[in-house]
Amino acid sequence: MTTGRPILHGASSGSATGFSGAELAALRADFPLLSRTVRDGRPLVYLDSGATAQKPGVVLDAEREFYERHNAAVHRGAHQLAEEATEAFEGARTTVARFLGADEGEIVFTRNGTEGLNLLAYGFSNAAAPGALDGVDPEWADRLGLGPGDEVVVTEMEHHANLVPWQELCRRTGATLRWIGVTDDGYLEDPATVVGERTKVVSVTHVSNVLGTLNDLTPVIAAARGVGALVFVDACQSAPHLDITGLTAPDSGVDALVLTGHKTLGPSGIGVLWARRALLEALPPFLTGGSMIEIVRMEGSTWAPPPQKFEAGVPMTAQAVGLAAALDYLTDLGLDRVHAHDQSLVRHTLDALAQRPWVRVLGPTDPADRVGAVAFVVDGVHPHDVGQVLDDAGVAVRTGHHCAWPLHRRLRVPASTRASFSVYTTPEEIDAFTAALDRVPEIFGVAS
Repeated sequence: MTTGRPILHGASSGSATGFSGAELAALRADFPLLSRTVRDGRPLVYLDSGATAQKPGVVLDAEREFYERHNAAVHRGAHQLAEEATEAFEGARTTVARFLGADEGEIVFTRNGTEGLNLLAYGFSNAAAPGALDGVDPEWADRLGLGPGDEVVVTEMEHHANLVPWQELCRRTGATLRWIGVTDDGYLEDPATVVGERTKVVSVTHVSNVLGTLNDLTPVIAAARGVGALVFVDACQSAPHLDITGLTAPDSGVDALVLTGHKTLGPSGIGVLWARRALLEALPPFLTGGSMIEIVRMEGSTWAPPPQKFEAGVPMTAQAVGLAAALDYLTDLGLDRVHAHDQSLVRHTLDALAQRPWVRVLGPTDPADRVGAVAFVVDGVHPHDVGQVLDDAGVAVRTGHHCAWPLHRRLRVPASTRASFSVYTTPEEIDAFTAALDRVPEIFGVAS
C-alpha cells in the first residue's frame, strides 16, 4: 500500500525495507527479457531503465488479451466488442487515477510525457487565437494569456522534453524563458531569485534524468504561488520509484504533471497528463478531430468536456490497458518498498564508485537525495568508450547527454555514462557493472 504522503521536500522509505534476494529472484522471473544473453552468451545486466524499463509478463499479457478478445474502437459503435473496449480503456483511466490519487476526470492519455508537456505549452499558444477563450472565466483567461513581458521558468537540469516546448512557446508568443540554475553538486539554486512578478508558468522536473536528484519542490512551488504562476511537474523519472500522490493532493500547489508508460514498466506509446479540472476546462485543445468534439457543423465545432477534449482520434487502448497493469504491478509491490530498494541500489553504486578515484560521479553524494540513477565520467575517456567496454561485458548503460545538453554544459562535461535502476535490478548487477568498469583504466591507460 502507498502512504499518500507528499513528495515535495524529499522522500523517505521510513520503516519500509527493500526486497530480499529470494523476492528479487521471483520478481525478476516476471520479466521475460531479463533471461536473455547478449554479446556471445554473456548474461544481460540491464542498467538503462531510466531510458526505458523492461515489462513484466502481466503487462504483455494485458495487451495480448485486449487484442485477442476485446479489440475494437472505443467510444464508437454499439456492439459488444466496442462496449468491452470502452470499458477496458476507461478502466485503465480509473487505475491511473488511483495510482496518482487523483480524479479520473483529470487524467488525459497521451503518447508519452513529451506530448503531455507539449499539450500544455500549445494550450497557451492556442489561447491567443480569436475566440479560443470564449466563455472561459476571465481570471483563467488572464492566466493563460502569454505575451511580451511575461515569463516562463524552467530549470537548468531539464530533459529536452521540458525545455524545448517552452522555448518554442516563448518564441511564438514573445514571452521570455528564464531558468533556475544548478549548483556544482547537482541541486537547484534558489528559485526565488528567478521567479518574479512576470512569471506565468514554472515547469520543473521532479527527478533529474541525469543526476537522479530528487528536487525539493517546496520552495519552487512557494515562489510560483507567491506570484500566481502555474506549476507543472515532469514526473517521468519519479513515478517508477516513488509514491507521488502528494503532488496531486488538493493543497500541493501543483497544477499538472506528466508521466510516461515506458519508464513505468508499461508499454511504449502511452503517457499521462494529470491536470486540475479547472485548468483542463480552460485550456484550449492541442489536437482536434474525432472523439474530442461535442457538436460539429460545417461552420464550426464545440469540444467535449475534459478529459475527452484532449484525446482526439482513436486512442491507444491496448497500451492504456498495459499501463494499468504496470501501475497495478508497482502498487502491489508497494511503492515504499520500491523506493527502499532503489535507495539501497543507489547507495551500493555510490559506495562502489567512491572506491574508484578515477571515476567522477555527477550530482548529489547523499543517496537520500537521489532516485534511480547515477551518472559519472572518467576524465580522459569519452563516455561512449566507457559504454562500449561495459557493453562488451553484457552491461547495458546509457551514454551521451541523455537529452539534457544544457545540464552537461553547466557541469562542464561533454557527456556522461549513466547507470539507472528499476525494481528488478540486483546488487549483484551493480557488482558486475563495477567489475566491468575496472577494465577502463587498463584499456585506456587511466591512472587507477
